[in-house]
Parts: sequence; structure tokens; C-alpha cells
Amino acid sequence: MEGLIMAGQLILGLSILVTLHEFGHFITAKWFKMRVEKFYLFFDFLFPIPSLLNFALFKKKIGDTEYGLGWFPLGGYVSIAGMIDETQDAATLAKDPEPWEFRAKPAWQRLIVMLGGVIVNVITGVVIFISLTYSNGNNYISKEELNKNGIVALDLGKHIGLKTGDKIIKVNGADYKQLSDLRSSDVLLGDNSYYTVLRDGKEVNIQIPANFIGQLSDKKSAFIEPMTKFKVLDVTAPNPPSLLDKWLGKGSDEMLPALSAGLKAGDYITAVNQTPINFYHEIREVLSKEAGKPIRLAILRNGKADTLDMVVAKSGQIGFQADILMKMSHEDYSFGQSVGIGSKRAFSVITDNVRGFKKIATGDVSASKALSGPIGIAQMFGGVWDWTRFWMLTGLLSMALAFFNVLPIPALDGGHAIFLIYEIITGKPASDKVMERAQQIGMILLLGLMAYTFGNDIFKSFF
Repeated sequence: MEGLIMAGQLILGLSILVTLHEFGHFITAKWFKMRVEKFYLFFDFLFPIPSLLNFALFKKKIGDTEYGLGWFPLGGYVSIAGMIDETQDAATLAKDPEPWEFRAKPAWQRLIVMLGGVIVNVITGVVIFISLTYSNGNNYISKEELNKNGIVALDLGKHIGLKTGDKIIKVNGADYKQLSDLRSSDVLLGDNSYYTVLRDGKEVNIQIPANFIGQLSDKKSAFIEPMTKFKVLDVTAPNPPSLLDKWLGKGSDEMLPALSAGLKAGDYITAVNQTPINFYHEIREVLSKEAGKPIRLAILRNGKADTLDMVVAKSGQIGFQADILMKMSHEDYSFGQSVGIGSKRAFSVITDNVRGFKKIATGDVSASKALSGPIGIAQMFGGVWDWTRFWMLTGLLSMALAFFNVLPIPALDGGHAIFLIYEIITGKPASDKVMERAQQIGMILLLGLMAYTFGNDIFKSFF
């Protein structure tokens, strides 16, 4: 079921974005009185041979335009008369151009049409981020709350030199407001970033490696978390693993002992085998060392001390959800503030992509870790339908789609724009043959990138 929810969110989000993107081309073409022959969500043909498997699940012609739903659930397109793109070749354009064709219009009008989809995606992303900022405000863990007890240094935190109990007081020599600032793009994608921590009464600078964002993208590694007190929120029974999980060795059907031992919601765990427990990370560490062994759990229930005996599962778990006792801060924004903050958040997606590609180009980050395809994106949506997360990721994808489409790659909007800018500067267009060959090369590059991201997603999921 979780897989279906992930796929459903991905398909809905991309369908919204692709429809709006193609609408940008459609409306600007109509504005300049060009004939739009097709407006399709998904493709009704298989790349790179349009004549192969050429059919639509639904189509209806209204005026000069055929609106349809293709069978291949990947993207979508608008076919504008007289334009060389992936839907037609130069041979179809041998005749003199008609007044309503794309190629008959001035180069500046054609440039606006080609950038129409990008512009609509940017507008969509900005609107989503502004709306989320205004409706949700900002929920965060403040610097003061984070440093009340200090941080827990997990694998990656220890790797760069952090220690459990450190208090992070500055980022790049400046003050900060909230926990998320420690992982902001300015820190992770910047150069020579560092944390200043208070350790044993002394300030220590911890350098952040240039390739750190690549390490963070590894699902198997964790960075830091607040050192927090806790109580039992719920006692859980494990969900049976799927057949795939069993085959991969990812699941376990072993019984977790907390429920049968009598642990209840609201209990405070104070010790394990005489080892005092004050913070949540401490019980995780103790239980992992006692995996498969009998333990005595000291608890405090309704102000009274008690003990529970049980055998820790081989996974190092006993089966409870923790209620983290940490104060969350919240601030609301006016509409005016939301416009400024939301717009900044939206455009930061583009600047972060630029800096991310720079990291890949310099070798600081592996492309296999930085790039995700449909499977990776679906996993970001998660197996529970959360509308706030859905719209946040859709807004992020809208800005990323705008950035990707403006890249100067033939077959993308940016590739078309380069040819049109060349025409505006030189006063003459590139030949139809050059345009056709460029489209073919661009499609090969895109199909190669698509195959790589799909394969990369599958590899990361299984290994």
C-alpha cells in the first residue's frame, strides 16, 4: 500500500507540473496566433520513434487542437505547427511556412513560446512556496532548545569531529536561529563551512568537508540529533515484512517484547540493567548492545517505580514509540512576509541546483548520490499521504523542472532558446537539418540520463 501511495503522489505531482508547463507553451503560442495541433498529458508514442505504439487513451479535438491522454506515463507535450521538435521532423516542414506556423513568427515571439513552460513552472513554484509559508508558518527547534542538553553525534557527526554533548553556538562564524540552519544549503553547498561548538567550556571549530552533502544523501548514515528526554508514546507490534523485504533480508518477523512485558504509554524508562537512562539516545545505545539478551527495565509509572523483565529482540529493539520531550517553537507570517520568504525559498531551489551541479563537476559529490529519478522522488513523498509534504515537494519539483528545462540541451526548452537567441543575434536561423539533428542528439542524451537515474534509483534501493 505504501508503494501505491508513493506512486500516486508522484504521478499526481508530476501530472500537475507537466500540464502547467505545457500550458505555458500552449497559451503563449495561442497568444501569438500559432496553431497548436496537440496538447497531451503523457506521451501517445514511444521515443524515439513516434510511429511505434502510436495511440492515446483519450483524445478530443476542439477547434484546431487535439487534447489527449497518452499511454506512456512520462511527461507530456504540446505540438505546435511548424516547430521542429520530438514530435515531428524536418521533412514535414519542407513547404513554405503558413502564417499560423511557429516558424513563420518573429524569433522573439518563438523565444517567448519556448520559455513559456519554464515561466509557468517558476510562477507555480513561487505560488506554492508562498502559500505554504503563509498557511503553515514556521515550526522549528530553536538554537536555545537544541543547546539545552547539547547534541547527539551520530555516524556522520562523529566522522567530521563532533562529539555527543557538544553545543553548536555558531555556523560559519555567525549566529543562527534554528536546527535546520545547520543543514542549510549555504552551509552544505558553500565552501570552507564550519561549525563552532562549545566543548568542555572551550570553543572548537569543526570543519565541514566539501563532499559532506554527498555523505548526507546516503540513507544509511545519520548526522546529529538533539539530546532529548522522552517517555513512552505507544507500545507497538511489528508489521509483518513484505515478501520482497524478506527476500532482501530487510524485514524481520520476530516478536518485540515490550507489549507482552507490560510496558505502557506514559511510562518513563529510567534504567536498563542498572544503567541509568536520562536521554533517548542512551536507551538506543544500550539496547543495541543487549540485542538478543535478557534485560530488566526500570520504569516510572504514575509516579511509582517498577521493573519489567524481557528479552531484547535480535534487532536491538523492544517495541515502543518515544514521545520526545522537546519544546517546538512556532512563528506565523503575514501575507507580505510570506511573499518575501516564500519567493526566496522557491528561487533557492534553483541556486541550490546550480551549486549542486558545481559540486558534481568538481568531484566533491558523486552523481550517483546527487541524482534521483522517479523511484527516488517517490520515496521522498513517503508512504503516507501528507498534503503539506506533497505540496512542498511539488513546489520544489516545479522549480527544479524549470531549472532542468532551461539547460542548453537540444530537445529541452533551453536548447530551443539557444538556437533562437542565435537567430536573433545573427539575423538568420539555423537550418532545419541542423535543428533536426540537434533534436535527435538531445533525445539520446535525455534517454541516457533517464536510464541512468532509473538504474541508479534501483541500485540505491537494493544495496
